[in-house]
Amino acid sequence: MAQVLCHLPKTYDKDLIVGLETNDDAAVYKINEDMAIIQTLDFFTPIVDDPYMFGQIAATNSLSDIYAMGGEPKLAMNIVCFPDCLEPSVLTDILRGGHDKVLEAGALLIGGHSVSDDEPKYGLSVTGFVHPDKVLTNSTAKPGDLLIITKPLGLGIISTAIKGDIIDESTYKEAIEIMTTLNKFGKEAMDKVETVSSVTDITGFGLLGHGYEMAKGSGVSLKIYSHKVPLISNVKEYAGMGLVPAGTYANKKYLGDNVYFEDHVSQVMKDILYDPQTSGGLLISVPKDMAEELIIGLSNSPTKYAIIGEVIEKEEAYIIVE
Repeated sequence: MAQVLCHLPKTYDKDLIVGLETNDDAAVYKINEDMAIIQTLDFFTPIVDDPYMFGQIAATNSLSDIYAMGGEPKLAMNIVCFPDCLEPSVLTDILRGGHDKVLEAGALLIGGHSVSDDEPKYGLSVTGFVHPDKVLTNSTAKPGDLLIITKPLGLGIISTAIKGDIIDESTYKEAIEIMTTLNKFGKEAMDKVETVSSVTDITGFGLLGHGYEMAKGSGVSLKIYSHKVPLISNVKEYAGMGLVPAGTYANKKYLGDNVYFEDHVSQVMKDILYDPQTSGGLLISVPKDMAEELIIGLSNSPTKYAIIGEVIEKEEAYIIVE
């Protein structure tokens, strides 16, 4: 997608705070000295059979971009593709799931648009508010910062196990809880610290892909401590069985030599770090003296979180995995 966007004509406006330039999570436009709007859009095909749960996951994922920019979601509109062959009750359950997550986020669901399609797809267009001076982006990490992740990795691999109908019940429930947990917990934790340098949410490009965008945009390198990265239960076992989604290999190809692994990092762990996430957590770059305060602020989160690395001066590779 980045290769496509780079060929599009750029839009310039004195009040456009964040546009296409850094592959950021959403666009931000300044309305006045006290308010800017954040605009984002996301939708995808089902990854679980339960339509209500699918609606919740898709909505949680769509709302995430607003939190990653430091904002609060306010308005949401449904984006629906739905086959004529499915019962209307399935669509009702999908939309009910999305509505309940938007409500939990404190936003309003105000309609949307639907088209007939061969495969169901669902998501949201979301508008959020943020103070112009408090916008967070993915391109302002600083050497000396520590890196904090707010959800465990492995959602792409687990989704593959779900589709193959070989997932165990406890891991399935854990994955559902992770994918339906709003990133407002991370946003609220960031609000409690004095300074946050940079943020992105971890979705289709995986930890390494979104970390690369942060590193490149900031002109730094990220050092990832692989042994400290939180993982979903049993994800190493599933990855070792070869339940690795195609997106993992696409991410690996895209990143190429921009990632360097120490010799001790296993192939299974590499696959997990490249793994595309659905409704993943935030990757936060924060000054070292603020990191512990941020971790304390995450104590209310129902998902695993951890300090997983640091920001260093630019080296040959943008990402170094130890």
